[in-house]
Amino acid sequence: MIGRAQKSDQAIYIVDDDPAVRDALAVVFELEGYKVSGYETGDAFLDAAKTHPPACVFLDVHMPGRSGLDILKALNADHYPAPIFIISGQGDIPMAVTAIKFGAFDFIEKPFDADHIVQRVHEALEAQARREGADHKSVAHDFPGRDLLTPREIEVLGQITAGASNKEAGRHLGISPRTIEVHRARIMEKLGARNAADLVRIVLTGEHG
Repeated sequence: MIGRAQKSDQAIYIVDDDPAVRDALAVVFELEGYKVSGYETGDAFLDAAKTHPPACVFLDVHMPGRSGLDILKALNADHYPAPIFIISGQGDIPMAVTAIKFGAFDFIEKPFDADHIVQRVHEALEAQARREGADHKSVAHDFPGRDLLTPREIEVLGQITAGASNKEAGRHLGISPRTIEVHRARIMEKLGARNAADLVRIVLTGEHG
C-alpha cells in the first residue's frame, strides 16, 4: 500500500465546476494524506498541470467551456503520465466507453462512496508504478497492428494473452472489468481479430486464422 509520507508528495487534481464536489473530494483525500488542488474549469487545470504535474486527476464531464472529454483529448490522455478518472452525475455506458477511448483510466459515477474512490486511487497509482517499472515489450516485440495500440491497450493485451479473465486483468491493472471489456473490444477491432483465440494467434504468430 502507499505510505502516508509518500502520499504527501502526490497531488490529486479535482476538476469540477461544482464547489461542493471539489470540497467533498478534497476532504476525503486530504484525510488520506494527499495534497489536493481544485479547479472550476478544464482550462484552469491545464494551466496548472503544465508547471505542477498531478499524480492523479478527477475530471468532470459536464463543465462550462470545454467538457471533460475535450480536456481528455487535449491532454492526449492515452499517453498522459497520471491516471485520469472521468466523473459524472449523468453517466451512462456510451459516455463511459467514449471516455475510455479518449484515454481515461476509468469512469466513476456520482454520488461517490468515499471508501470506494480512495481504493480506486490506490489501485490506479499502484498500477501506474507497476507500469513505469514494467517492460512494455513483454507482450510481444512485434505483430501486425502493434503500432496501432496505445500503451494501456498493450498492457491489457498482455493480460488477455496470459489467459486472465476481465476481472483478473482489471485487478492487476487497477481498472474495472467493464474498462477491460472496452479495451479488449478496441484491441480486437484494431487488430482485426474475430474472437479471443484469433487475437492470441495474431499476437503469437503474426497470422490471422
